Amino acid sequence: MVQRVSMASVRVEGREIGRCGVGLLLLLGVHRDDLPANATRLAQKVLNLRIFNDAAGKMNLAITDFPSLDGPFSFEYDVLAVSNFTVFGDASKSRRPSFTESAGFEQGRALFDQFVAELRGLGVGVQTGEFGADMQVSLVNDGPVTLILDA
Repeated sequence: MVQRVSMASVRVEGREIGRCGVGLLLLLGVHRDDLPANATRLAQKVLNLRIFNDAAGKMNLAITDFPSLDGPFSFEYDVLAVSNFTVFGDASKSRRPSFTESAGFEQGRALFDQFVAELRGLGVGVQTGEFGADMQVSLVNDGPVTLILDA
């Protein structure tokens, strides 16, 4: 899930461990059938997603269209990536969701870490939550703009 935000942060046990300013909050669920190629494809898709407004107010710009003054591989806008296995929760048959479609812990961690590494490798600064922890995520959704992507 991709959310365009004015700011977002994630806390674990009352301590802030990740944050971003204007940019993207990514709630990443890993499906049990996902492969490393999915992480690569999704990272590229997220960074090229044109959901930021241009001068005319039209959603026509990607996060990579906002380079900072620090150099060609550092961007003005931020990304906060938070692992979230509940993205694949299925409540179609009962009131209690089933998470059988979510990847197991080790597979999920490996693919989440690869996804973050792919984003960083493309030059975007990324902060994260803590994989597997009970996290509290705060955000100011800008727009609101929220999209569900699948690789």
